[in-house]
Amino acid sequence: MYFCTHYIKYKDMWKYYALLSALFAALTAIFAKIGVKDIPSNLATAIRTVVILIITWSIVCFGNELKDIKTIGLHSWLFLILSGIATGLSWLFYFKALQSGNVSLVAPIDKLSVVITIVLAFLLLREPVSMKVIVGALLIVAGSIVIMWK
Repeated sequence: MYFCTHYIKYKDMWKYYALLSALFAALTAIFAKIGVKDIPSNLATAIRTVVILIITWSIVCFGNELKDIKTIGLHSWLFLILSGIATGLSWLFYFKALQSGNVSLVAPIDKLSVVITIVLAFLLLREPVSMKVIVGALLIVAGSIVIMWK
């Protein structure tokens, strides 16, 4: 990690993390489509959730971050729980869509979440939205319309 961050400005690391997130999200879609083929989508989601649970709690424990749980305020707990509920529902619907649809169609439509996130970030968090972001969001919407067009 030192080697990477030594040559890349720390403030720009978010771009690399986001690209890695996109790569693993793509692999998630492919692996999930294969894995959900012969089993109920809700069971597939539950199995995936247990794997994620084991991985993330292992990272927290080995990273010596468990001690910080006492410092989490009620506000953070509330929104982390709401985020967990939203994530769970998203995964349930995503796996259901993957079970009956082509991953090459489901995954791009699922990325409309990017556009919805931009709108909600503007409305709820008062984050600024540049023309570049608006154009990018409109391209995502256009791409999703093309994919859904019969």
